[in-house]
Amino acid sequence: TNMHFTLKTNPLKRTDLDEFATLYKPEEPREKRRQNWSEEKNPDGRWRSFDYDEIIKRDKANLDIFWLKDDSLEDSENLPDPQVLAQEIADDLQTALEQFASIAAELNE
Repeated sequence: TNMHFTLKTNPLKRTDLDEFATLYKPEEPREKRRQNWSEEKNPDGRWRSFDYDEIIKRDKANLDIFWLKDDSLEDSENLPDPQVLAQEIADDLQTALEQFASIAAELNE
């Protein structure tokens, strides 16, 4: 939410996940994991934990959970022109196709 990545112009980088990795502590026991979200202190915190009861109360225990407001939905006047969006989509699809073609070629070797 509120982070925009594209395959060509703004690809996701390892550093984009550093905060999560630090809070998630993959090498540590679960009890050491931390969230940075707090309803009172940090409502824009990106990392939040949910306990079993919170999840099971959701319709069909749906895990499609979000708590951050998507600024692009609130501020639709500042969206890029449709031509720009269409070109970004086309570029991303082209890059994905090139990457997949490369993988397919390697599998055929």
